[in-house]
Amino acid sequence: MSRIGRMPVAIPDGVQVDITGSFVKIKGQKGEMQRQFSHLMEIALADGQVTVKRKSNHPTERALHGTTRALIANMVQGVSGGFEKVLEIQGVGYRAEMKGAILVLNVGYSHPVEIDPVDGISFEADAKTRQVKVMGMDKETVGKVASEIRKVRPPEPYHGKGIRYLGEHVRRKAGKAGKGM
Repeated sequence: MSRIGRMPVAIPDGVQVDITGSFVKIKGQKGEMQRQFSHLMEIALADGQVTVKRKSNHPTERALHGTTRALIANMVQGVSGGFEKVLEIQGVGYRAEMKGAILVLNVGYSHPVEIDPVDGISFEADAKTRQVKVMGMDKETVGKVASEIRKVRPPEPYHGKGIRYLGEHVRRKAGKAGKGM
């Protein structure tokens, strides 16, 4: 059996779970999420825990087992605590600022790049540390929006300038060796 799939998902206080067949609806402090899962998985709620079981040992069901459990765990964590991705901006004159709810990036182009938040996503920009936080309750959407922000100016290998995830290591290259002998 899947090691991840057989672990139960603990439901914290203040989170309500409603399971109807393979449709799961989770409500918490941050909001409400719902998702339709495969009918091949048996999802049950008992003793404040959600368990996921598969009906057979077919490869398709084995692949869905751990994934289904992980998605339910992410939904529970999202409605109770939320998710955040932190991006850092490196480069002379590069900065990020907020204009209302819109994120404005000045990253070396002739114009500032404005990014509108998607539903359920909010931004936070810190001018001193040059960090941008992407926050929301859906882990998939938070990661996608953070990826789109990084694509505005990905880190380049020669000077290291650009937008990168916090803690991301960018492999540096040596550049020109100088004039020939």
